[in-house]
Parts: sequence; C-alpha cells; structure tokens
Amino acid sequence: MRVILNIIWLVFAGFWLAVGYLVAGLLLCIPIITIPWAIASFRTANFVFWPFGRTIVARPTAGVGSFLGNVLWVVLAGWWLALGHIVSGIALCITIIGIPMAIADFKMVPISLMPLGKEIVSTRGGAFAR
Repeated sequence: MRVILNIIWLVFAGFWLAVGYLVAGLLLCIPIITIPWAIASFRTANFVFWPFGRTIVARPTAGVGSFLGNVLWVVLAGWWLALGHIVSGIALCITIIGIPMAIADFKMVPISLMPLGKEIVSTRGGAFAR
C-alpha cells in the first residue's frame, strides 16, 4: 500500500515539491556559509519525494543552534516551501483519493519550516527503526 501511495504522491505533488527543495538547496549552496541549510534542504527533498513509510522525529541532541538555524531557514526558504505544501494539500483535498496525500502534505509543513534538528526514520518494523 505504501508503494501505491508513494507513486500517486509522486505524480500529483511529490515531484514538484521535491524540486522546490532541490532548488532551495542549490541556491543555498551558493554562499558557503549556508551549506548546512542546503544539506537540510536536500535531506528534506529526499523525504518529500517518497514520504510514505517514513516519518520525522526530533533528534534528541539538537540544541539551541538548531533553533537559531531554523529561524534563519524560515527567512531564507522555509516560508515559501511551507506555502507550497499548504497549496498542494488544499488541491489534493478536492478528490477523495487525494485526502490521504493531503494529510501527508500538511504533516510536512512543520519540517518545511524547521528542518534542522530533525531526523527521517523508517516506520517499518513496528517501532521507529533507523
């Protein structure tokens, strides 16, 4: 079922949202100081491309540096990526088959605003297997 949902997701929203994260990552690679945000953007693009079967958890070692980095991220790229998730989520809600994908889209808004200090883990095998 995850594979089917991921394929439908990829066709209707995942590809373009992942492209948005890749563009943000490439733009953030231009100034050397923003490369950590670019890496977070590439990691999130990987999750957005194929989200079903994985989830996002807070990394226990994340500290105040992650919070400050997330504040800067919101200014640089987070707000328009979050807006993309909201708009595509609303569009996916139009059909009944799109509602599960819209819910997944809305669940991605927090990571689009605060990607630092988060970790993507698999949901297979019961507990969150790494």
